[in-house]
Parts: sequence; structure tokens; C-alpha cells
Amino acid sequence: MRIVLAGTGSAVGKTTISTGIMKVLSEELNVQPFKVGPDYIDPSYHSLATKSPPRNLDSFFMEKDQIRSSFDRGMKKVNGDIGVIEGVRGLYEGINSTGDVGTTASVAKALEAPVILIMNGKSLVKSAAAIVLGFKNLDPEVKIEGVILNKVKGKRHFLKAKEAVEKLTDTKVIGAIPRDSDLKVKERHLGLVPALEQEKIKNDINKWANVVKEYVDLDALKDIAKSTSKIEINKNTELWNTKNKKQTKIGVAYDEVFNFYYTENLESLEENNAKLTYFSPYKDEEISDVDALYIGGGYPEIFAKELEANESMRLDIKQFHNDNKPIYGECGGLIYLSQSIEGFKTCDILPYHSIMTEKVQGLSYVIAKSKKDNLISNKDEIFRGHEFHYTKLIMDAINERNHSIKPEFSIDIQRGRGILNGKDGISLGNTLANYVHLHACSCPNFAYNFTKNINEL
Repeated sequence: MRIVLAGTGSAVGKTTISTGIMKVLSEELNVQPFKVGPDYIDPSYHSLATKSPPRNLDSFFMEKDQIRSSFDRGMKKVNGDIGVIEGVRGLYEGINSTGDVGTTASVAKALEAPVILIMNGKSLVKSAAAIVLGFKNLDPEVKIEGVILNKVKGKRHFLKAKEAVEKLTDTKVIGAIPRDSDLKVKERHLGLVPALEQEKIKNDINKWANVVKEYVDLDALKDIAKSTSKIEINKNTELWNTKNKKQTKIGVAYDEVFNFYYTENLESLEENNAKLTYFSPYKDEEISDVDALYIGGGYPEIFAKELEANESMRLDIKQFHNDNKPIYGECGGLIYLSQSIEGFKTCDILPYHSIMTEKVQGLSYVIAKSKKDNLISNKDEIFRGHEFHYTKLIMDAINERNHSIKPEFSIDIQRGRGILNGKDGISLGNTLANYVHLHACSCPNFAYNFTKNINEL
């Protein structure tokens, strides 16, 4: 079984409703959640609701066969009964105004999955039918089989809107949620606050589940999900290179501060014989006995004071670098490896300071090309990723004291922004740090190169 929960646009309650549905279904089924698009935060809610690892599907990162194989792989990992896929933004929003790449619709079509359309029904009756009809007619290959109306005024409003939608669009309304229901979640500058950071989020998810139980016809939803036929999986499809056979140990920074990792990235490392050990730059005093470090994205700017206070960890990571051991940092990891964040001391490996800005500095799908062989890719290799950050490095005043090796950019950004003027991937010794977040399916040699380069030291 599989189902796509898509919105007519952003801010229609898609994440809270989707997470509530996942939670309720998990009470009787093995649910594997998926999120369309480059997102770490919404999947963290899904994982809490279902106790299954978060997974992403994206037609910018993946070819059609990869989307199918990745979905099938994820389902098999948890012996899943149903795959529930939350969309991104509006159903048809992608990287341009008329194409399919990056859209929820493209994933639904690749998986031949039925779609439940979630919309803000406030003050809409017959117009709700017009919206549904427009979404159905824009691309007949997308099978919109149900509608959930959010923010309805009451039973009378619901019945009128339901009648309009069902009679005029031949689409079943399977839910209507009152506008005063408790479907709210705290936000900050990169979107929703990660579930890992909120002590009360489990209680919130339970509230969302209770709302779903009361106002959504889950039997109807399951019937729609059951209507799918088995999709064909191309057994020759490669998600990523798994040719490294030598064992290695990688320390992964994972805590309230650093938690932006694609599950597939971590699994691709494990499938290249890496043993992953998790540590906290926030709470632990030192790193454990590992051969390399992977410091992903997150919110180091929010925890800058606490990160500075953990001096033993900062010094340990710098010594790790000075010992010429590999370190890979993405976005939040990049600025943690710099000299400071907003004046608070960090690891002092990269000879630059980082600051927050009021405006977003990078928000884009990214196409990158390696200028040189580096920790994760080979010269001239092209890979894809995304960037989303409000921080920037101060590049005009390099402090080269105690830095005997001049840092170099190792990545050219063909689409996106990068660190500076279309450049990204600062290489310094065996440390590589960049703003671009990559997905293992879009950079199939990432884990192989990382583990291979560790073993060649």
C-alpha cells in the first residue's frame, strides 16, 4: 500500500495532518514515512510518529527508477505495510514554473501512487470544487483520489463543501478538520523546529493523531492506498556505489545541534563498510576512537554559546584535523569548523569567521562540479544537492596564523550559490566543508570515495 499526501500549497496543514495520519496508522500497521523534496525537519516528525527511519524521495536527486528502488528499499527495511509520502509545497511546485522536476506530482507518477489533496477550506464551498477540479485536470496522470479540507468552520460548512467537491469533481472528501483544532507547531528561520529538539513534540504528535482520528476517515484512506498495484523495480538500478570492502570507523555528530542527515547518506556509508559512531559536539567532552568525522547540518548558530563552552570538544576536533584525519562538514558543519559563529568560538580549523544575516543566503537546488579530487568526489564529477542557510563566511579577512596550508575551493557551483561567487567545498588538509547538502542518490560515489580516502591515509 502507498499513498501521497499533497497540499494545494504551503501552510495548509500538510505536515501536521500527515504526521497525525502516520501516527494513527502506526497503531495497527508498519508505516514507512517518506518526504518529497530536500527536507530534514518534517521527516524528523514522521520518524517520531512511526518509529521508522525518515526517508526522502526527490526527482531532482533521483531518476524515476531510483525513486522506485529507493521506495521499495525503504519499505523492505521495516517490512512496511504502507508507505505514506508527504509532499512538498503545492502538488505541482518544482524547480521551474512548468516542468515536473522536483514536484510531488513527479514522485506520485513514478510510484503510480494515489494522491490525497490537502487544502485550506476556509470560507470555500463551490470554489473548493473548482480548486480540486483544476488540480485534477492539470495533469491527468496524477491520480487524485481523495480530499481533506482543513480549517472548516463547522458541520454545516463541511457538508456543503463536501457536497460541492464530490458532486462536481467525482472525488471523495475523506476528512474535514475544524479551524480551531490543535494543529500547530513551532517554527524558526529554516522552517519547523526539528523534533529532536522539542521535549513536548511527542505530546503534540499525539494531539494531531487525536484530531485525525476524529475528523479523517482512515478506512477510506486505507482503501485508496490499497487500490495500488505492484510497481516494477529495475533490478539493475544503482542507488550508490558500494565497492569499498575495507572497514573503517566514522564519527557522526548527532544531537540537538547537528541532526540534518539523509538516512540514505548514513546507510550508504554503512554499505561501504563504515561503522558509524554517534557523538555530540554539544554534550560530549571528546570524540571517540574513529578514523574520520562527518558533521552534518543543523542549528549551530542557535547553540553557539553552548558550543563555545564545550572547549574540550572544540580542541579535540581541531587536533583531529591537525593529525591529518578526514573531516567532512555540511552547512552547519561548515560553520562549526570555522573560527567563530557570531563571535562565539568554534573549532578554528577553517580560517574564517561566520555570521548570521537577516536574509537567506542560499536557497536552491544545487548542481555542483568537482574542480579537483577531494574527500567525497573525483575531479570533473558532477553531483546534485541543495542549500538553505542564513549564515555566511567572512572571506575578505583570512587569518592565516597557525594555518600552514592555504584553503582552496574544490567545488564549482553550476546551479546555486555556494560559499562565494559560485565556489564551494573548502579543502584544507584532509578537511572538506561546504554549504551544499548532498543526497547519496545524487552523488553515488560520496560514500565510496569518503571511505576509500579514509583507508588510503
